[in-house]
Amino acid sequence: MLTVSTVNVNGLRAAAKKGYLSWLASSSADVVCLQEVRAEPAELAPELHSPPGWHGVYAPSSLKGRAGVGILSRVEPTSVRVGFGVAEFEASGRYVEIELPGVVVASLYLPSGDVGTPRQDEKDRFMASFLPYLVSLREKAAVSGREVLVCGDWNIAHQQADLKNWKTNQKEAGFLPYEREWMSSVFSSGYNDVVRSLHPDVAGPYSWWSYRGKAFDNDSGWRIDYQVATDGLAGRARSAVVERAATYAERWSDHAPVTVVYAD
Repeated sequence: MLTVSTVNVNGLRAAAKKGYLSWLASSSADVVCLQEVRAEPAELAPELHSPPGWHGVYAPSSLKGRAGVGILSRVEPTSVRVGFGVAEFEASGRYVEIELPGVVVASLYLPSGDVGTPRQDEKDRFMASFLPYLVSLREKAAVSGREVLVCGDWNIAHQQADLKNWKTNQKEAGFLPYEREWMSSVFSSGYNDVVRSLHPDVAGPYSWWSYRGKAFDNDSGWRIDYQVATDGLAGRARSAVVERAATYAERWSDHAPVTVVYAD
């Protein structure tokens, strides 16, 4: 079995003070993909960078205190790649991938965007350049007999079932028609939305809730954290769960881990 978790930690050092390390210690995951690490690898204490039993790799952002992605794996990676070959995003702390036996695993933090601002333009450029990379990654991996799994915060709710208040968010970043069409393009290019495949007829399960108001208490969330897998691996997915905190007070991030178990 291969168990993979992905979570936007909303600042790894802050999450560690709130319960992240306890969660990790109790996790049965073989791989954990992290987003919004927000720290340089050298700034992370050893027990946070690579906890006992884990190999940690990180891709920090050149903008201090922003973005940053990482991957923890029980098995040491045979190779590591930071970025996906586009100069603008090489040092943005938004993509890192590792090779493990039989599978390439990546941690992604896609820009969130903001309609009518340069942030949305950045998101658009990222999407335009990232999809061709995903296609080439799948093709190259297939040649060597590997599957691909891209986990992370994609910052797009694909379908109406992926956010509670979809009617009032149709003109907001993260649920714009063209963003949703782009996600459809990802899922028609040889990749699969693993959680949705296992839970086809439910609202959510949501993975992010605003800290404002009572969004968490009312389960007024968004499903923007995905495990996106090539056909062979997606077909081996046996279970998927969002590890939602029992109470608001027990949250250590505004996101919750999304965990999938894949059969051998």
